[in-house]
Amino acid sequence: MDMRSNHRQREIVEQLHRSGGSMRIHALARALSVTEETVRRNLRSLADGGVVERMHGGVRLVGPGSTAEPDFQARFRENPAAKRRIARHVAAMLPDEASLFLDIGSTTAHIADALRDHRRLVVVTNSVYVAFRLASRNENRVFMAGGELRAHDGGAFGADAMGFAANFNTDFAVLSSAGITANGFGLFDLEEAQFSRLIMKQAATRIMAADSSKFGREAPVAIGAPEQVDFLICDRAPPPEIAAAAARWGTEIRITEQQ
Repeated sequence: MDMRSNHRQREIVEQLHRSGGSMRIHALARALSVTEETVRRNLRSLADGGVVERMHGGVRLVGPGSTAEPDFQARFRENPAAKRRIARHVAAMLPDEASLFLDIGSTTAHIADALRDHRRLVVVTNSVYVAFRLASRNENRVFMAGGELRAHDGGAFGADAMGFAANFNTDFAVLSSAGITANGFGLFDLEEAQFSRLIMKQAATRIMAADSSKFGREAPVAIGAPEQVDFLICDRAPPPEIAAAAARWGTEIRITEQQ
């Protein structure tokens, strides 16, 4: 391998780290000012070395030092009892006929399941799972953001999805976070964070739903100003430093009961 290839591959890995561990091929090419074919050629070598994993239309870091998250199905199966309790609590906060954004998080997917008895909801989402669970049910209206679906989580992202979501103003935005510290809420994926920032801006009430495994976990991409979050719904009380930060942000913490 020549020095130019080594240099390009280091640039790709560094860019993936800066972007939270995963990116679309076209976004990588644009960030590095190279062609998509150049990116693909170097990714083949990185994948052969176990540094990255190729996905349809994208790539993510793997192995030691990776900041990438597990795929959606793996996350959905993590802490299911806690996520179901959180889901029931959030569902009880949302009345029939409410309008709401739901993101692609695994906890949000459990919330979609908990909302299946609600009626006449107006749901805006970029998650194919959420859309499938709530569409054609109880007179709900479900609006699915357009764009290419990502293979590893069934989420639609990019300019088309962002432009679509910007058309809506809702009563609630229900979001998930990969990590919560005294500095705020974070995700591992830049596109997810950009979508979350948009729907927080477009909603009257912002609800963050996250189980206690997220406390103290560093996620590299900030979702947005934590002061925008009205409620944090979790299964256990957060550590004192996070509780104190939430008080400064004006975020009300609600802890679900064991059931």
